[in-house]
Amino acid sequence: MLARFFRYSLTSVLIFSGGASQSGAQSLPVAPGYGELNYTLPEAGSYQLPPLGTAADGEVLDTSGHTQRLHQQFGSQYVLLAFIYSTCSDVNGCPLTAHVFYKIKSEMKRDKILARRLKLISLSFDPLVDTPEMLQLYGNNFRYAGNAGEWQFLTTSSEKTLDPILRAYNQQVQRELKDDGSNSAGYSHVLRIFLIDPDKRIRNIYSADFLHHDLLLADVRTLLKQEDQTDTWNRSGSQPLQVSRLSNPGDDKRGYEQTSYRTRSLALELRQGKEADLIRFGTEPPLGLPAIPTPLDNPLSREKIALGRKLFYDRRLSLNDTFSCAMCHIPDQGFTSNELATAVGIEGRSVRRNTPTIYNSAYATLLFHDGREDSLEQQAWGPLLASNEMGNPSIGYVLNKIRQIQEYQGLFEAAFDGKDASMMTLGMALASYQRTLVSGSSAFDRWYYGNDPNALSPGAQRGFRVFAGKGGCVACHTIEKRYALFTDNRLHNTGMGYRSSMGIHPEKEKIIIAPGVFIEVDRAVIDQVGEKPPADVGRYEVTQSPHDRWKYKTPSLRNIVLTAPYMHDGSLGSLKEVIDFYDAGGVPNDLLDPRIRPLNLSEQEKVDLVLFMGSLTGSNVDTLVADAFAAPVGDIGKGDPTWVSGTDVEVK
Repeated sequence: MLARFFRYSLTSVLIFSGGASQSGAQSLPVAPGYGELNYTLPEAGSYQLPPLGTAADGEVLDTSGHTQRLHQQFGSQYVLLAFIYSTCSDVNGCPLTAHVFYKIKSEMKRDKILARRLKLISLSFDPLVDTPEMLQLYGNNFRYAGNAGEWQFLTTSSEKTLDPILRAYNQQVQRELKDDGSNSAGYSHVLRIFLIDPDKRIRNIYSADFLHHDLLLADVRTLLKQEDQTDTWNRSGSQPLQVSRLSNPGDDKRGYEQTSYRTRSLALELRQGKEADLIRFGTEPPLGLPAIPTPLDNPLSREKIALGRKLFYDRRLSLNDTFSCAMCHIPDQGFTSNELATAVGIEGRSVRRNTPTIYNSAYATLLFHDGREDSLEQQAWGPLLASNEMGNPSIGYVLNKIRQIQEYQGLFEAAFDGKDASMMTLGMALASYQRTLVSGSSAFDRWYYGNDPNALSPGAQRGFRVFAGKGGCVACHTIEKRYALFTDNRLHNTGMGYRSSMGIHPEKEKIIIAPGVFIEVDRAVIDQVGEKPPADVGRYEVTQSPHDRWKYKTPSLRNIVLTAPYMHDGSLGSLKEVIDFYDAGGVPNDLLDPRIRPLNLSEQEKVDLVLFMGSLTGSNVDTLVADAFAAPVGDIGKGDPTWVSGTDVEVK
């Protein structure tokens, strides 16, 4: 029946009786669900729960007497569905279900994610007695389990309406007979609980022998972990990858068309900040990374890091006090933006290029996609002054504004030996914070540099061999003997920029028209109604050398599964698309880098490459993101230089 079902026990499913006739039930032992498990459960996420079929739909009544579809009650949540009747008195029957659901409901009160993603449903198979009013009274017995999460009690309008639902779930129910042959108030039934996923698939079935809240919670959490991995699978186009718990794009809006839709944005539930000792990462880099090349005139200090961190998340550094550095470099989206191919700045102004991650930017010798800056201190001023990013008109405007904000009084002086806010000290502060965002000690690092043979999966090890061998990826994404930056810090023409400049596009393109809904549209239609993309010739814009056309900086591959979409223009949404692009040899042009050539990779080699790149996520990512969540957000307030309020005008 189920692989895990037999792993726990091979005892047979018992048939319990409820109602007036209980002579046989009294001799039965109390079900395991009332006590502690006598075995150790496997860790959530360490096993699979394959689909067992589709969960049936049907017409039901809620406790208000409103007619609904059962699937409508499921919504987009995980569901534990139990068939019960309120007058059951068999301790190992319906009361056992209520006891287990109550324990789960109590856990939902403590676990916000569980409360948001899981729903408990008890559906009566006795519609004659269990009217909506009766079930409302019955459900009131369990309200004290807490308000977190949902536990719905449902019935049907008649046995005729109920029968197809019972048959679809193979739920056999028989009314008991009294000695005189008349119906009793009890039923004989096989106790079953169904675990159903948001796609309306049954993922496990529990009988009395296996109905324990710890077991059910482990299964639900396993599915939640599988869901996180599947989201990464979908983004990478390959197998599930190990990702950060806090680093995920926003809500994928699955089930958005349903009235029961609820957001799954992790930021709403997991945005719990915890300040980290950032200077430790700046002075003691994790395994797999070299010492940070800190300028002699800007050594790291806690005061500079704290000041730079405050500036990075302060919206008041933009022209209209609405936009911070972190609104493009979103911490829980890999310090980039997973949801935008190219950045959007102040007042929704479009930016030509994808937001690069700032993880490990401390090691970058060239910054921006075209390499126009070579130090973090200088780079900081580019976004501050760009009209389509933070929009400030001048350096002096930014500095004068900061000097008038009370919160910054004395902070620059404390960090820079008495020096006030200036073009130099502001750049130094922001650079100091960014230099602490180093992330290493990944599974690859522990395997390659830590000599742990078990740190890397066999598939990822095969992917490494493709990466360093047949794929030739290591030529640009370099790996050294003692460390790996996974970038040569140089610029290359891969054909991606050339393709865009020459207007080389497929005849049809997939367009999203609603969350999860795509259509293919003729390119000619898009060209007719869409805005023409801005010109972008890469490094040429910096050097004016014709040989530098369409050259862009090699990004590091560290934390690559967290930083989609890819390429300088964000045009490739998954790692599989990236691999397919390079496997085809890029886009031929006269200036194509000679390293770019057709690779003839097999599908398995592509899968293994993605698995290898999935092993490059740093072990301290969640620490850095949680620290970002703890950082103060600089919103404009009374007393700030640009504060305007009618309430401050004296009325005479």
